[in-house]
Amino acid sequence: MFVGTQQRITINNTHYYADMVFYNKPLKSYVIIELKTTKLVPEAVGQLNMYLNYYENEVNDEGDNKPIGIILCTDKDALAVEYALGGLSSNIFASKYTYYIPDKGQLIAEIEKVINQWNKESK
Repeated sequence: MFVGTQQRITINNTHYYADMVFYNKPLKSYVIIELKTTKLVPEAVGQLNMYLNYYENEVNDEGDNKPIGIILCTDKDALAVEYALGGLSSNIFASKYTYYIPDKGQLIAEIEKVINQWNKESK
């Protein structure tokens, strides 16, 4: 479920804003997404980790699982990401995104490929 964009998090009278927040009902977990228009820097990991800790302690209801964090960035250095995420107990994932959107024909072909694969596996 979509919770909202620019969700305010206030810690010691300082306001921070999570870019996008969702709630995954099957996982019973908040999903916080941070969008970065540059290469991933370790500071972004720390920022998201703070948001996850806040949600776990202040927002989660009884029965909710730990929140999940996703950083979408234009570029990432795999080794730097490994060191930045190492030792954190939070569920944080970093992924590179591009501005390229496939055309309609490519999307249809990919969907058909997934459906055909699913049909083969379900038989």
